[in-house]
Amino acid sequence: MLEQEAKFWVPALAAFRAMLEDRGAQLLVPRVWEYNIRFDTPDRALQAARQVLRLRRDRKQTLAYKGRPRLEGGVVVREEIEVEIDDLEAARRLLQALGFVEVFVYEKYRTLYRWGEVVLALDETPMGNFVEVEGPSAQTVQAAARQLGLDPSAAVADSYAGLFHRLKAHYRWPFRDLTFANFPPTRPVDLGVLGLRPAWEERGRP
Repeated sequence: MLEQEAKFWVPALAAFRAMLEDRGAQLLVPRVWEYNIRFDTPDRALQAARQVLRLRRDRKQTLAYKGRPRLEGGVVVREEIEVEIDDLEAARRLLQALGFVEVFVYEKYRTLYRWGEVVLALDETPMGNFVEVEGPSAQTVQAAARQLGLDPSAAVADSYAGLFHRLKAHYRWPFRDLTFANFPPTRPVDLGVLGLRPAWEERGRP
């Protein structure tokens, strides 16, 4: 299947959530902690091809492959193949036995809503808050984002891994993973150093 989604940096996530609920969005999945492990070949061939091999644990456990992305007006379009698994640790050992190595771990809290034809993921990551809008077509995603007041010109093309590695290079962090343990309150993050800007502001605020 094709994954078609746009990502936006939304620091005021609680206000955005309240706006969604006021506009009749349906809560699909309450806030849940998510744990992700990305794998690659020892020579990082998947990264070079901009492909993803990922294990995830949240309410369930999944193994996913994502193909090379392309951009359509701020919407990231890519092939996605995802299967549900029973045992994440067994899947990890299987991938390692096939020669893949664990290269990156990232965590977030995610809340899912449905609004019309799109699904919105409200993501709280250790480096900041984001909203992902996913729909059946790039045009649907773009239209829904505009209707919700998200600035299309502020869409983020990078994955969370890509953003983290750019931040890591800027701040010269010694750690490998995007985990909450690595981001205590004493480690402030300014996503503006990457050229990002907030895509949504609470109505009535400057």
